Amino acid sequence: MAAPVLGILTLYLNDRRLIEDKHVYAKMTAVGKRIGVAVYVFTPEDVDDRRLRIYAHIYEPEKKRWTRKWVRFPHLIYDRCRIQKSGRFEKLLSFRRKYGHLTFLNRPLRNKWTVYRTLGKFPAFRMHLPLTRAYRSPQDALLLLKRFPLVFLKPVNGTGGRGVLRIVRLPDGDFMLQGRNRSRRIVPARRVRRHMLPAALRRWTAQGDRYIVQQGIRTELDGGRVHDYRMLVQKNGSGQWQVTGCAGRIGPAGSVTSNLHGGGQAVPMSVLLKRWIGHEGKIARVRETAEWFGVAVARTLEASFGDLCELALDLAIDRAGRVWLLEVNPKPAREVFIRSGDRAAYRRAISRPVEYALWLYRQKQTP
Repeated sequence: MAAPVLGILTLYLNDRRLIEDKHVYAKMTAVGKRIGVAVYVFTPEDVDDRRLRIYAHIYEPEKKRWTRKWVRFPHLIYDRCRIQKSGRFEKLLSFRRKYGHLTFLNRPLRNKWTVYRTLGKFPAFRMHLPLTRAYRSPQDALLLLKRFPLVFLKPVNGTGGRGVLRIVRLPDGDFMLQGRNRSRRIVPARRVRRHMLPAALRRWTAQGDRYIVQQGIRTELDGGRVHDYRMLVQKNGSGQWQVTGCAGRIGPAGSVTSNLHGGGQAVPMSVLLKRWIGHEGKIARVRETAEWFGVAVARTLEASFGDLCELALDLAIDRAGRVWLLEVNPKPAREVFIRSGDRAAYRRAISRPVEYALWLYRQKQTP
């Protein structure tokens, strides 16, 4: 049986052709070399449609360097492309349409609103889903603020905390607004009178992005910093969904999100849960519920939207130990594990997509 070739599909970040996560792809290439999978990296801009060749980025582990080489199309494609507002993203959409018949480890996931509605169809998930509405006007936020003292306004396709606004209903009827703009910069808290809230929300959403408005879960630690948990669920070398790891994240002072790219801090899940909940028996139950939930969500979304190989779930856990799903990320980073000191989870996060690719290739070769 021929050795399989795995192509990691990504996008250039800018016109200088920088590639995000290149150090991760170097490690994946080394894993592939060890287990018998050839790995290269490419973007839609590197594809010659006429000759059916790709001008790939190839890492040489022995020499610790990247080179370029014309290669054939891979047997399997691992799609790592995140949403961009650029012509590069339009080329990606064209590539997916033209070559959709090829074997992809993972297909695109839908936006936050569609994912929420899909999971909400299943009774077992509903207690873990914050109440969420599609945002069409300030009235949608005001309706949720009548029920909950804290809500979040989020872009349906946003990542990294960009464009997130936290709205707190104060006892005197005013509101406190705080968020991150589309460049991830922290927008300081400011008080807004009730009659001024609709205008403030219109300004926040003026750029035309679609939003959801969502019930907020209180996660402030002593000192006021917010926290959550990043759980990575991946398919293993036997094609089965498994929890690769889960780490805690603590946001910087004044932030409404905990994203590491926005200045957050990663800590072991056990350390953060002990600080937040304290009771060892309750912590064990929380972890068991979170791991069941993560695998169940992955299976359900794959059944709904097509092949997947990994998902990151951002989870909130309230003081009572209830697990809440904040959002799902289909193109997760791995740095949360190395930063929290969980090197074993980091190694698994690197190797599992390559191991799964080998398993999938063998399955397709078997008569």
